[in-house]
Amino acid sequence: MIEINLLPVREARRRADLRQQAMQVLLVLIVVGAGIGYAHSQITSQIGSAERRIRQMESDIKQFQPQLDQVAAFRKKKANLEKKIDIIDGLDRARKGPVQVLDQLAIHTPERLWLTSLSTNEGKLELKGESLDNELVAVLLHGLGESKYFDRVDLDSTELGQDKGGLKTVSFKLQAMLVTPKPKKAKKAKGKGKAAGDEPVAS
Repeated sequence: MIEINLLPVREARRRADLRQQAMQVLLVLIVVGAGIGYAHSQITSQIGSAERRIRQMESDIKQFQPQLDQVAAFRKKKANLEKKIDIIDGLDRARKGPVQVLDQLAIHTPERLWLTSLSTNEGKLELKGESLDNELVAVLLHGLGESKYFDRVDLDSTELGQDKGGLKTVSFKLQAMLVTPKPKKAKKAKGKGKAAGDEPVAS
């Protein structure tokens, strides 16, 4: 009987399998390395592009910084001027306020009704007076309530007064809050403009 030694053949196959596995592992490493290199190059390119855009934006900001500073200074001056104008308007309204209040009282006080006392305290007005009847007091309340210079007009009390020349009078007391209306802003004229020589019509 003939005996054949198969050990060299098995060893050769094992070595071939090992070489094939090594080649596969090497191929995988090459593919993975290539993928990593490609991804790295893409990320590096994106980073470089982002850095270029940032430098460009910084350059643009530096280029337009003088204009931005001028705009900021203009806005600051505008705010200061508006604040000064508001203060001047407030002082002007405060100067005209008492005259306008007295004028409104004179307008809305009906005949056969007399104001005997007027006092103000922190924007609160207190009026005392006498009338021939309660209806005239109601007329005064309604008139002051319609005026833009008074708010929260309220009748505090009424009582019969003393006879004056045979006439019975009604004494009353009312309160209201003083209001300083802000002037309306002038509307811009519509159209192409006024013709030469046109004069504004007084309202």
